[in-house]
Parts: sequence; C-alpha cells; structure tokens
Amino acid sequence: MINSKNFRDNEQELMDYYGYVGFGGRIKIRIKFLKSWIFHSLAYSSPLPSWSIKFQRMRGVKIGENCHISPYVLIDLLHPELIKIEDNVTISSNSMIFAHVNPSANDFLKKHGYPRTIKSVIVKKGAVISVGCIIIAGVTIGENAIVGAGSVVTQDVPDYCVVVGNPARVVKKIDH
Repeated sequence: MINSKNFRDNEQELMDYYGYVGFGGRIKIRIKFLKSWIFHSLAYSSPLPSWSIKFQRMRGVKIGENCHISPYVLIDLLHPELIKIEDNVTISSNSMIFAHVNPSANDFLKKHGYPRTIKSVIVKKGAVISVGCIIIAGVTIGENAIVGAGSVVTQDVPDYCVVVGNPARVVKKIDH
C-alpha cells in the first residue's frame, strides 16, 4: 500500500526542485514523470542500442556519438537531464546510473543530515561501464576509464584507470 504522506512529500520536493507550484505544478510533474517512465521502459527493453539511445535522449539524457547502451540499463527516472554520456561510451546490461539519492520514507534521516541529494553524473568519452555496475549521484567517470563488472562507484574515477569493487577503487592505470 502506498503511504500517501511520503508520496505527497516526495512529489512536493520534486515540484520545488523544478519550480512547479499548485495543482498545475502537480499535473506537470506527474506528466514529466510519466513521459520519462514510458521512454525509459522502451529504452530498457530495446534490443537495439540505437533505439535505446534514441529513447534515452527523448527523456533528456545527453548522449554523445558512437555510444553503445545495452538492454536493461537503468538511467535515473526522476532526473535524466542530469546524466551526460560523452562520445564512444559503452554501458553494459544491468547497470544503473543515478542522479539522485532519496531516503524517501524516513523523515528522521532527512532531518538529520541525509536529505534528498541531486547531482549530475558525467561519463567521459571512451569510458566502459561493465555489466551490473552502479554509478551514484555526483560521480564523474574519467576518459577511457573502465569500471569492472559489478562495481559500485561512489567517487570520481580518474581518466585512464580501471576500477573494481564495492566501493570501486583504482586497481590499474592504463598507459596512454
């Protein structure tokens, strides 16, 4: 069952972020989310990377040229416009990229130092995000960097490095 107080609180936070007010603002935020969800659903299960990229761009994700996004990639549902993927990037299946963190059901945590966090994510040119990775809000993945399978990236990844693990850590520098 949906907790209507939490839903209203979260919806109000989103309205405040986008500058929407009143009943009209509620309608705008709901339409914005519905549009994002529909295009995400089409991109998520698309068998062709070109279709996935097209639908993600329609959501507002900034995606460069010659990229490959596999099926089953989840890119932030609420703030897709804060995700920037540069040229020649590969993102493998079952990876997730988040531009927000939201302890939505816990007012105590929100009031004690863990509020909603909204920060952009940048994946620089030539980067590879391997299967099953999680990229957290505010992170930049460096140019020609490789994020190993199943890694959880909580900090910026330097250019020309390989990172692995949870949390992801540099295990190798790539000569260039």
